Amino acid sequence: MEVSAALSNWSKAAELTKAAQEKGSDPLVWAIQMYSNLNSAGESLPSPELAEFLVSYICWENNVPILWKFLDKALMLKIVPPMLLLALLSLRVIPCRHVQPAAYRLYLELLKRHAFDLQYQINRPDYEKVMKSIDDVLHLSDIFGMSHSEPGILVVEFIFSIVWQLLDASLDDEGLLEFIPEKNSRWAILYQEMDLDRHDNYSDKKAEQLEILQNANTLMAVEIIGQFLQDKKSSRLLYLARRNLPAHWLSFVQRLQLLGTNSLALRKSRILCPEALSHLTSDTCMALPRECKTNSQQKFQSVMAFEYLSSSASLCHGASHSALWIPLDLMLEDAMDGYQVSATSSIEIISGLIKTLRAINGTSWHDTFLGLWLATLRLVQRERDPIEGPMPHLDTRLFMLFCILPLVVANLIEEEERTPVDEKDNGPTDHWKEKMVPGKCRNDLVSSLQVLGDYQSLLLPPQSVVAAANQAAAKAMLFVSGIGNAYFDCLTMTEMPVNCSGNMRHLIVEACIARNLLDTSAYLWPGYVSGRINQIPQCMPAQVPGWSSFMKGAPLTSVMVNALVSSPATSLAELEKIFEIALGGSEDEKISAAAILCGASLIRGWNIQEHTVHFILRLLSPPVPAGNTEGNNYLINYAPILNALFVGIASVDCVQIFSLHGLVPQLACSLMPICEVLGSCLPNISWTLPSGEEISAHAVFSNAFILLLKLWRFNRPPLEYGIGEVPTVGSQLTPEYLLLVRNSHLMSAGNVHKDQYRRRLSEIASLSSPNSVFVDSFPKLKVWYRQHQACIASTLSGLVHGTPFHQIVEGLLNMMFRKINRGSQTTIISGSSSSSGLGNEDACIGPKLPAWDILEAIPFVIDAALTACAHGRLSPRELATGLKDLADFLPASLATIISYFCAEVTRGVWKPASMNGTDWPSPAAKLQNVEEQIKKILAATGVVVPSLAPGDTSPATLPLPLAAFTSLTITYKVDRSSERFLNLAGQTLESLAASCPWPCMPIVASLWTQKAKRWTDFLVFSASRTVFLHNSDAVVQLLKSCFTATLGMNGSPISSSGGVGALLGHGFKAHLSGGICPVAPGILYLRAYRSIRDMVFLTEEILSILMQSVREIVCGGLPKERLAKLKATKEGMKYGQVSLAASMSRVKLAAALGASLVWISGGLTLVQLLIKETLPSWFISVHGLEQEEKCDGMVTMLGGYALAYFAVLCGAFAWGVDSSSSASKRRPKVLGCHMEFLASALDGKISLGCDSATWRAYVSGFVSLMVGCTPNWVLEVDVQVLKRLSNGLRQLNEEELALALLSAGGVGTMGAAAELIIDTEM
Repeated sequence: MEVSAALSNWSKAAELTKAAQEKGSDPLVWAIQMYSNLNSAGESLPSPELAEFLVSYICWENNVPILWKFLDKALMLKIVPPMLLLALLSLRVIPCRHVQPAAYRLYLELLKRHAFDLQYQINRPDYEKVMKSIDDVLHLSDIFGMSHSEPGILVVEFIFSIVWQLLDASLDDEGLLEFIPEKNSRWAILYQEMDLDRHDNYSDKKAEQLEILQNANTLMAVEIIGQFLQDKKSSRLLYLARRNLPAHWLSFVQRLQLLGTNSLALRKSRILCPEALSHLTSDTCMALPRECKTNSQQKFQSVMAFEYLSSSASLCHGASHSALWIPLDLMLEDAMDGYQVSATSSIEIISGLIKTLRAINGTSWHDTFLGLWLATLRLVQRERDPIEGPMPHLDTRLFMLFCILPLVVANLIEEEERTPVDEKDNGPTDHWKEKMVPGKCRNDLVSSLQVLGDYQSLLLPPQSVVAAANQAAAKAMLFVSGIGNAYFDCLTMTEMPVNCSGNMRHLIVEACIARNLLDTSAYLWPGYVSGRINQIPQCMPAQVPGWSSFMKGAPLTSVMVNALVSSPATSLAELEKIFEIALGGSEDEKISAAAILCGASLIRGWNIQEHTVHFILRLLSPPVPAGNTEGNNYLINYAPILNALFVGIASVDCVQIFSLHGLVPQLACSLMPICEVLGSCLPNISWTLPSGEEISAHAVFSNAFILLLKLWRFNRPPLEYGIGEVPTVGSQLTPEYLLLVRNSHLMSAGNVHKDQYRRRLSEIASLSSPNSVFVDSFPKLKVWYRQHQACIASTLSGLVHGTPFHQIVEGLLNMMFRKINRGSQTTIISGSSSSSGLGNEDACIGPKLPAWDILEAIPFVIDAALTACAHGRLSPRELATGLKDLADFLPASLATIISYFCAEVTRGVWKPASMNGTDWPSPAAKLQNVEEQIKKILAATGVVVPSLAPGDTSPATLPLPLAAFTSLTITYKVDRSSERFLNLAGQTLESLAASCPWPCMPIVASLWTQKAKRWTDFLVFSASRTVFLHNSDAVVQLLKSCFTATLGMNGSPISSSGGVGALLGHGFKAHLSGGICPVAPGILYLRAYRSIRDMVFLTEEILSILMQSVREIVCGGLPKERLAKLKATKEGMKYGQVSLAASMSRVKLAAALGASLVWISGGLTLVQLLIKETLPSWFISVHGLEQEEKCDGMVTMLGGYALAYFAVLCGAFAWGVDSSSSASKRRPKVLGCHMEFLASALDGKISLGCDSATWRAYVSGFVSLMVGCTPNWVLEVDVQVLKRLSNGLRQLNEEELALALLSAGGVGTMGAAAELIIDTEM
């Protein structure tokens, strides 16, 4: 019955239409009658069926003007769905436009009238049904490949399809369609399905009239395309297509560009020109503008833009260009801390940081590269007059400037110039990026280096680099003068006919040329060289020992070796020749080659350092001999060359070079099998070096083992391993973790899309060992490591009298205290047995056992000796001498001694030792001076703490294990041969002393200043930073000093400078009159934060100080009276505008500093804690006003913006702005939790305690930064959360921001974004 009734309805409609057509009825009367009939019949209006009927009726048997008028009136009275009708007509009319030009013209008129009125259509109950019908007609889901069929998505696709059909039709009309790759219309398949047989109604028209009408139609179609691109709503819908259908949009834009370049019709248009059409699809035009509605948002529109800090307003108020790069300055300075090695390359860290800062601040590549060079030059200049001590010095900083930074730049340029296919996941959403222009990034590098020449004070080379800078300048001058490098190789600087004064820029340029970032045309830059050489220098190539003569065939004599060790190689070819000798030369030549690689080429071979470390690692993993059946025992034959490598790379600077390259995991993987094999050898295996020195297996093992232990934090007290209520902020490197990182490099070897840095890591890992490596592969090492962990966890047990293991312990005790044993019957207790002092001579010279067996016994040996000392059976001097004898017998035993003392110091079960100068060494001579110097250092940074020492004058004491370990370290000579052992022991000693009650650290520092007077400044500074472990108030004061210095809050806020210069100052610098110069607060914090154990406390304090800084910035600018007078004058508005710009720049600076401190202090863990817990807790809590005056509400609002900038920067530092880092995999979960919190609070499900203006500013600021700077983050958030958050923003009258959020959410939110565009008047 229903079917027959429906047929009856449409037959009546046909009759009504035919009758009206024959009578020539008024179209409005027909429309009213049709509306009445359908309404009476119970048909839902507007009726999709009526639309289908009318189009079928007209095309083409009844193609007469009056029926088109019927269509127009049906649309006016809304009895047919406009979008569906237009979709049906597009498939019927557009393919017939040449023979039915009048129909095409009428179709275009209907488009102009009805295609832009979409709002009422999406609010009807049949909206979804109509859009499904349109999808069925145009096959939109199939054509655009969208699995989602939400009605809002179909609206976008419908508008896109209509414009695209007009575009293809216009190209075809002008004969341009054949110039596109496809050669035909995108919609040709759909057109072929239509019945196009009857279209000859106008066959009697003259050809000339047809042509005129067709040309007019083409012009009108082109103008309608422009109208779609100009209309506010349709252009935004097309923007959604651009964002979410990138491949289709690219094809569309290519066709549009073809039309704009070649269309004759477009040139005839009076309302649209080719330039305007091109502009309408540009990046600047195809975007969603932020037209904020509320008064507060209009006031802070410029604030929300987060403009570049070096803008004119910022420069006028003390925020210099360097302020933008404070996070980079802090990170670079932190990387110079020799107490920390990293498993991640600085190349990766700096590259990620640069991309983050560039995204957040919107800087160009020119400004980015310039900021990178300037920050690293500041890093070098802070070490011009350093204090002396066992820490990385100038060489590491120069390595960062001349090696790491060029590799970072190469990495960034390679990524920027990579084909779009590699970036397909990120490209459409990275709207902060500049438009991809081939070579632009490289050109900006050139321009940044040219501008760098204006910073003469930063380019002044340190004294040790002057010669190298002058040589670089001389090389450029010879090139400019047309003189070849042959003369340069044989010339000395004194033989140059003109003065060649070089600077740091000359060395930077040489480093870039060596890595193919620049070519020699850089020598021709204006001002790069100071003149020309008019005559060829008169010189004869002399066979002076050096790289030039070596490459010409000179043999590796001792003089030649010394020359090559002391001067860096200048090319990869030179290194390769040395490497070939290290592999295939004689035994003596191999050792010499290893020493050369570890010499100046490693420390100062800036142009080839990445290749040097590569060759060293390859030598540390010698090739397995053919037919090898002895496992890793073949390594024994390589012991002499391996030992030369261990000694050569043992210094603090060398370890830092491997760390900054990210090669610590690979270095550890190379050392573990060597330690496993050599530690299992008997000590009677030995080798004679070219110098005549004989080395034993114990010595080689010790050098390798000590080097291995420097690569993870094994020597830290148990407190740093998370024992206690709160974990520490420091990272916890372990052997297992290092091997996992190394294996990850190996597993990614097949990924061809990795950047240059990752490809290098994969290559190095593959060459050393093609298989994954685990700790279980090294059973002896694993036993020692497990014993080390057990020693930390519990006291010693398990020593059984009479066993072979007990005999080893006895033998070691006899060796250590043989002098005592010979003269008396003193008994030293070891475990449950007593050891008589009498022993045979063999025992006195030490057991002939493998090193691993000895290391296993040492904890019991030390325990027995310390117990004997505690009970008076050994004097402190005898204990120290015995420990030193043990360390001399097996230098690797220092590692186990450290392990034991670390555990025992923190147990607190030993009685204190009185440092009275009789039993134990006395610090009295230096202690008072050290404590005074500590107070001065702290006071200079604004930290004032009460005396931490007891009020009485009791003698200085140390816990017995600490006293014993201090005495042992003092027995070492402060020379190069002991450096590799003292570096390990010294860091442990400082950590242990810092973990003990005050004044243990000043006491230890005093004892060591008496030992090494030239290290006094370093030791005093090291002692001063441990204050923060004992006093949380000192931490707060230091943090406040960092903010105060950076913001320039000490004087007038407009005239004070602040910035990175005040934060980091001059680094460590010796005072001319003795002592250390005042240290900037940032330097002190970077060297002290690893002692801070409470992560939650640290984060909360930084957050609190940030908000306090905002209040001081806003309210502390001018006196209240002066502020009131300004507001009452005509200048008040001008002042208010300037103060807002200045305040916001400084607020952003404070937020950037706070985010940097959080990230550096705790890394990913602390950032995630901040975003998941700390920030939500802060918003929920009630915050009382500290001052009655609110400074016109600016404090609360700017506070919200500061928190938003702070939170986004923290996340960006930890996760990155894209998905290239491993940490980014953790981002979706944490970010999702925070976005859920925001959405729930906006929904009213969470009650907030903070000020409503602060909350509003935070939400709008956080979302704005995500949408504008980190769009990849938005794609990772749950779609429903984004929709809820968008609804919440609309409740705050933030419609534009709500739309921007949905637009950035990808396909999942495209439908909601489209409906929001249509449904609101923005």
